[in-house]
Amino acid sequence: MNPRELTTRKVHAALEREPRINIHRHPIRIESRDGAVTLEGEVADVAAKKLALNLASSAAATADGVRGVVDRLRVAPGEARGDGAVRDSFARILLGQPEFRNCTLRMRTNERSLLLHEAKDDAVGEIEISVTDGVIVLEGHVISVPHRLFAGVLAWWTPGRRDVINALALEPRYEERDDEITEALRLALEADPLLEADQIRPRTRDWVVTLDGAVPTEEQRWRAELDAWSLSGVDRVVNRLQVTG
Repeated sequence: MNPRELTTRKVHAALEREPRINIHRHPIRIESRDGAVTLEGEVADVAAKKLALNLASSAAATADGVRGVVDRLRVAPGEARGDGAVRDSFARILLGQPEFRNCTLRMRTNERSLLLHEAKDDAVGEIEISVTDGVIVLEGHVISVPHRLFAGVLAWWTPGRRDVINALALEPRYEERDDEITEALRLALEADPLLEADQIRPRTRDWVVTLDGAVPTEEQRWRAELDAWSLSGVDRVVNRLQVTG
């Protein structure tokens, strides 16, 4: 067996052992070439996507000559929608949150940038959104880590999206802190219409999120975990929520 085949088998075995990645229902194509492992396919949710990338990175790290993982994974949308519909839905969701009502919002389409909403004084930032093949891209800047991360979560909530690339910058720049990551997750949990978040206690350490507390159903337990995975940069979620129903 040559080294590339060995690396591919290692990654495949790692993905197959993870119960939250169903590679039989959602096959993932794995290719090892030119010093990189490429994952391509459609997965069930953002948790499966991030877990697959993390597991592939760990497995590839033990292989000679492999320098990284190329992400070509997409998340199965709940419904099929065109890029324009996805973009418009996300804009409405974003501007519907109090944290972004004083944010300048633009959308890019056909190489043109169109103004959707102009902020007044003390704006929280300027965001430009574009959608290509269901992939939402966020560019521009915001004033805080919670604003940047919460915007990404809202993008993941958008019907029809297949992936989210959160390229928002912080202005002014400053060091990201664990408590701000936790604050962003609290915003998401409280805004999530599918959750009763009053008994959920999130905390963060070095981009690892832990969820403690209680929820009434198993569906809400999983939904809270998905919200945590939706934070850009979070690479591990420890779900200790108890189901009381």
